[in-house]
Amino acid sequence: MAMLWKFMRVAKYSKTALSPKVKVRGIPTHSRHSSSKSVTSDFAASAPYSSTVELLGKAYPQDDYSNVTEKILSKVGKNLHNKKHHPLWLIKEQVKEHFYKQYTGRRGTPLFSVYDRLSPVVTVQQNFDSLLIPQNHVSRRREDNYYLNRDHMLRAHTSAHQWDLIHSGLDAFLAVGDVYRRDTIDNTHYPVFHQMEGVRLFSCHELFSSIKDGEGLQLFEQGHRTAHKQECHTMEAVRLVEFNLKQVLTKLMTHIFGDGLQVRWVDCYFPFTHPSFEMEINFQGEWMEVLGCGVMEQQLVNSAGAQDKIGWAFGLGLERLAMILYDIPDIRLFWSEDERFLKQFIGPHIWQKIKFQPLSRYPPLINDISFWLPSETYSENDFYDLVRTIGGDLIEKVVLVDEFSHPKTKKVSHCYRIIYRHPERTLTQDEVHHIHRAIEESAVRELGVEGRF
Repeated sequence: MAMLWKFMRVAKYSKTALSPKVKVRGIPTHSRHSSSKSVTSDFAASAPYSSTVELLGKAYPQDDYSNVTEKILSKVGKNLHNKKHHPLWLIKEQVKEHFYKQYTGRRGTPLFSVYDRLSPVVTVQQNFDSLLIPQNHVSRRREDNYYLNRDHMLRAHTSAHQWDLIHSGLDAFLAVGDVYRRDTIDNTHYPVFHQMEGVRLFSCHELFSSIKDGEGLQLFEQGHRTAHKQECHTMEAVRLVEFNLKQVLTKLMTHIFGDGLQVRWVDCYFPFTHPSFEMEINFQGEWMEVLGCGVMEQQLVNSAGAQDKIGWAFGLGLERLAMILYDIPDIRLFWSEDERFLKQFIGPHIWQKIKFQPLSRYPPLINDISFWLPSETYSENDFYDLVRTIGGDLIEKVVLVDEFSHPKTKKVSHCYRIIYRHPERTLTQDEVHHIHRAIEESAVRELGVEGRF
């Protein structure tokens, strides 16, 4: 869901072949520092500039907000969560089956409907405004999202579909899909990952029917917002919705990971849900966050046309669950087409116990890059995205290892350590040298930094 904001790379640096569904007309290179030193490189030879991007059969005009790269566009339409026997498909199917069997209507049909083929291209209104995310909220930043233009973007969470699905008349649903965020680079972060959204709405009768002497209880009241409830919700309604949500998710995690699972809840606050929580599970002695959830903002529910109902929503990351369940050490492996990886997840049923057997651990190659930051605003995510675009899945990790401020000039220098490691073969220093050189050149040209190479 939207609150899960925290949730929480090719042998050559030539362009990745695009999916047949993706057609790019001149992904532009916006040089924000035209006066900075320009260094020629093979990587700089890009397609001619054009003012539109064609994606999934539609054309989107580009503007000053456009920042999606060809590398990211090449991932659109892959739909790993729908690829049979893929570990993300297995996790999705396990959650689906659990909800189908555990929650049924009066006629025995599944209470929750599932939507796993919704377009990843959404409007800014869907991704932010419909969720009541303030205009100045940090989650809207261009540095953190992939925008096609000021009006359209690649969804940053599956919550982008909440309002539309509720408005269509649904009271209980799961929405699954790929989401896109500009982020750090390590073994648990990737610019494309997969989320599952869950939403459940209750009428007054549905919420209180099992409560003794609950006939006089109400969903709403006139009042003031407190630290524990919204101004319109009664305390009884909030507590029951919160209890139901935690019960549903604890039962789900126990079903996936087995009895004896330790679960704890961490209170948190987001401007578009109240109250809200994060679930952490104890895995091999370490507490790990696996999902976020909360009582839905009534203004959102009302605006979608369900004024007489109250509800909860949750969002979980499929990669996070699969990495824990199958002991997968690196998030890049989910994009591997190596049969040694994919065949490990083929089994007679979705609940088969599987422990990932690592492919040969190829040695890493480590190179550092240092530069003076420009006087203008500098975003680390811009640098990470540049590294991902050039190095692709050869980049295992990027770490800021040193930050220095010159005592006289007050200029700031960053030194990043880039760890190169191919998940399927050994890299040579020669090919890494070419990629690293291209990163240096592009950092100067695109980010306006002053190299200390």
